[in-house]
Amino acid sequence: MQHYNEAIKDFVESHAAGLTFAFVAGAGVLALRRWMGGRVCRSKVRLDGKTVLITGANTGIGKETALDMAQRGARVILACRDMTRACMAADDIRQKSGNGNVVVKKLDLSSLQSVRDLAKDIQENEEHLDILINNAGIMMCPKWMTKDGFEMQFGVNHLGHFLLTNCLLDLLKKSTPSRIIIVSSLAHEKGQIHFDDINLDKDYTPDKSYRQSKLANVLFGRELAARLQGTGVTVCSLHPGVIRTELGRHFFPTLALWKRIIAMPLMMLIKSPWEGAQTTIYCAVDESLANTSGLYYSDCAPRTAAPQALDDAAAKKLWDLSASMVGLA
Repeated sequence: MQHYNEAIKDFVESHAAGLTFAFVAGAGVLALRRWMGGRVCRSKVRLDGKTVLITGANTGIGKETALDMAQRGARVILACRDMTRACMAADDIRQKSGNGNVVVKKLDLSSLQSVRDLAKDIQENEEHLDILINNAGIMMCPKWMTKDGFEMQFGVNHLGHFLLTNCLLDLLKKSTPSRIIIVSSLAHEKGQIHFDDINLDKDYTPDKSYRQSKLANVLFGRELAARLQGTGVTVCSLHPGVIRTELGRHFFPTLALWKRIIAMPLMMLIKSPWEGAQTTIYCAVDESLANTSGLYYSDCAPRTAAPQALDDAAAKKLWDLSASMVGLA
């Protein structure tokens, strides 16, 4: 035993620098991971008797948000394109939350007719709608077009939600106090609305399109909040963080092999879907936001959006263009 203890002592003494470095590095990684995880919504608000509709709620932060809403007692509507996966997600949420009032509705945001069909269904069959969470999105896809001929990322991320929200406004107003949550992204900071080429027919790149659509989300939230002032319906947009979800399925495979190799360990540092859902949940339920509208949030706190996202003239111009594109003008 004495020989064994001496061997350990010799090892520690001879490798002191390396062990110290490993300890410090490990502590640093843990601290970085905790920082990357962001803040958590602490509100214990119950949502019994409330109805929440979440787009794209069959996976990622949408599903985590739906689970949280169900655990608070809400009637949760999962509005999704893939009905098979949505039904599986709903079953999982019912089991984990103990809340059987979780339903699935068909929604394809790339089809204006599908959006109108869902809105009609909700209007006819739901007595109230207390929280609308525009969560679904597509990121960095090739130059695809929606069923109505719009560039896919702008069409799904912005136009589909623009139409859905407008179609449900009467029910949201009837259900006051109610909230509209728009999931945007930090990517809006590098975005620009290309009013003279909104479908990017002249110069399409996946990142340029994605940034435009995320800026459109924030501008939409700003103009919508102004139009709803005094109605009891509040609006906010948010950046959920960099998250390990399926949203990057079109982007990651396009990276060079060496970039993917480097990215793999970094993926372990970024937010999980549960962590990524916290700001959405905060905006949906926190009591301190009851009378606040039109702001942009990140890590469960208000943040200043990019200067181009604070342009009221651009927000109104985008509203008018969007209304024309989806047939509301």
